[in-house]
Amino acid sequence: MDIRGHAAIVTGGASGLGAATAEMLAGAGAKVAVLDVNDDGANATAKKIGGIALHCDVTSADGTAKAIAAAQDKHGITRILINCAGVGPAKRIVGRDGPMPLEDFSRVISINLIGTFNAMRLVAAAMQAVEPLQDGERGVIVCTASVAAYEGQIGQAAYAASKGGVVALVMPAAREFAQFGIRVTGIAPGIFSTPMLHALPEAAQQSLAASVPFPKLLGAPVQYASLVRHMIENRYLNGEVVRIDGALRMAPR
Repeated sequence: MDIRGHAAIVTGGASGLGAATAEMLAGAGAKVAVLDVNDDGANATAKKIGGIALHCDVTSADGTAKAIAAAQDKHGITRILINCAGVGPAKRIVGRDGPMPLEDFSRVISINLIGTFNAMRLVAAAMQAVEPLQDGERGVIVCTASVAAYEGQIGQAAYAASKGGVVALVMPAAREFAQFGIRVTGIAPGIFSTPMLHALPEAAQQSLAASVPFPKLLGAPVQYASLVRHMIENRYLNGEVVRIDGALRMAPR
């Protein structure tokens, strides 16, 4: 799909991977709506790229529906959805204080997995009815997983389970939406330089970068955004989750 002129939504677009993707899409000529619970960050991203910012908690059915409707009122039916909203707290299943509180596990699953599904179902419902482009394509949905979906570390049970769910969601969604000319793909990033990682001490960040086989660097959000662009523009990519990790395979801890 040629990105130019089409309406795009980026969830979690206030910072990190989402902000870089929103900037890439705007630079490629898309009309971008930045959805996030972080209003200040979303507004800053939108101002930078000439898009719009909308408050959105992806775990809320009504709230997400309203945000998507507002985006479509402004830009038209969404043809590009990039799901970047997510959290990654670390906690053992059974720690020093006993079992992980169930609500902590539920929160991660709710934001990372259910939130991805929530945005997907709402955007796809409208996308199915839009006029097809010359090549029969109606839209593209890209979901953000993680290498933790495959090699979750100790303390990542909730995060790994949520991202594993995202990986498993891509294929059935791609198969279901194929009849409408809608492609669904996923990206599994490794260790990227995002606000979530910046919370760690500098020494810890350097140690993580050194664990990447090659290049021995933290991933840059623009590299994630570049892969998103390729997925949108390459019509034969569908139903696949692509790792972007410098050949990293996560150790147990």
